[in-house]
Amino acid sequence: MKKPAMNPAQIWNMSFGFLGIQIGFDLQNGNVSRIFQTLGAEVNELAILWIAAPMTGLIIQPIIGHLSDKTWGRFGRRRPYFLLGALLASLALFVMPNSPTLWVAAGMLWIMDASLNITMEPFRAFVGDNLPDQQRTMGYAMQSFFIGVGAVIAGALPWIMTNWLGLSNVAPVGEIPETVHWAFYIGGAALFAAVAWTVFKTKEYSPEQLAAFETARQEALGLDIDDGSSVHRSASQFRNGGLVWIVAGIAFALFVFYARSDPRPEWLGEIEVAKELFVLAGLIAAFGLIQMVAAMMRSSSRDENGFMEVVNDLFAMPRTMRQLAVVQFFSWFAMFAMWIYGTPAVAEFHFASPDPATRGYQDAADWWSLLGSVRNGIAAAAALGFIWLATRIDRKRLHAANLLIGSAGFASMLFILDPGLLWIAMVGVGIAWASIVSLPYAILSGSVPANKMGIYMGIFNIFIVVPQLVAATLLGFLLTTFFDGAPIYALMISAASFLVAAVATLFVDDAAGEAVAGKEIAA
Repeated sequence: MKKPAMNPAQIWNMSFGFLGIQIGFDLQNGNVSRIFQTLGAEVNELAILWIAAPMTGLIIQPIIGHLSDKTWGRFGRRRPYFLLGALLASLALFVMPNSPTLWVAAGMLWIMDASLNITMEPFRAFVGDNLPDQQRTMGYAMQSFFIGVGAVIAGALPWIMTNWLGLSNVAPVGEIPETVHWAFYIGGAALFAAVAWTVFKTKEYSPEQLAAFETARQEALGLDIDDGSSVHRSASQFRNGGLVWIVAGIAFALFVFYARSDPRPEWLGEIEVAKELFVLAGLIAAFGLIQMVAAMMRSSSRDENGFMEVVNDLFAMPRTMRQLAVVQFFSWFAMFAMWIYGTPAVAEFHFASPDPATRGYQDAADWWSLLGSVRNGIAAAAALGFIWLATRIDRKRLHAANLLIGSAGFASMLFILDPGLLWIAMVGVGIAWASIVSLPYAILSGSVPANKMGIYMGIFNIFIVVPQLVAATLLGFLLTTFFDGAPIYALMISAASFLVAAVATLFVDDAAGEAVAGKEIAA
């Protein structure tokens, strides 16, 4: 029983909702630092304020992935989550620009990001559910295309409001500009409309159909895909490993505490830096504690439902997924650094206007938002190109090449002094971005069992949010300590991170992709 191929119109409808999701995400990514600074945040506080985004992803995505695997009803298994998340995210977009104080804006970021994650996570599994192996690269590339188009719209909205519609991008001190208000209102409406289109224009296979398709698929390709029953590391190993992380976190915290006592080194002289290091130490220790508790719970229970099933799946990740986790860590660390520091970097380095109360800063923010449209327009075009390229070069080498191009794009921003030429850098970053949101998922979907597609996609996204947590706690320290607080160097850190991700990609196993490619060549 072979899963039937879908025609281009069906793949279009299935992916269209990502247009709205990305409008929401890019309005958030392009404007939240601007909103925070307008409401009084300092540059060195931005990273820690952004911690909401990775924290909500870390909590929400595996839970929603697990629940959507187990859901089946009148509206299917994934689509109810699309619709609920879209409704909540749209409401959050309407509220966010009306935040009266910094703490309200920070709280709205938690709500908005959680809602977007409820919608986004099942979309990744949706492609794996509906498409056969030979169409999955096309499916994720189509998602990437809509991600690019949505981000183009979101990036252009504030600039269009200022330059085409004549709205003011400057407001009294402590007030969010009118252009940002209208960009968020339009984006909220577009998000809900696009997701609703996918919900009502698509269908889903039942769990029984998916099980039959998966059995036939493995037999046809001659693959032995892990069904999630094997555990690659014992519970005792995880307990011992957790203890190491706890000790490391406590030791790091003690080091920071005593280093700050007189006499102390200059690099720990600022209390803000010490606070960020203590947060990082706490995250290290908390990771170890969670690891130990989960391992002990697993060893004392054979329950295969609910939380314990999620724990078992986390410990039993397929080899390819573990390898891709490294790639995702460094890829998303780079992107998160850009989202946090892009606006202040361009405002200070290219426009010489670091003060958010000035027109120069707001012009820089509009320009950076418009550059986001360029970056994502390139990403949309590149995503379509990947459909053709993936038939001529294996996916992991294609992804590695794209990340190298993105690294060069970030690095060039230190040498391009004319802000009008920054579009050159965005070409490279856009190609890498299109690759990040498509090719790793195409590789992953061929290495996990169909009945656990949602939970594994959710677990995989942990390796997107963990680097964001690290970035949120560590970037402020790195910039203050080594670069005198200059935000442009956050983008140089992004360049280095992309380089590491490119090298790691070359060590990924893509057995399913190679099997499909081999059959196509033989045919």
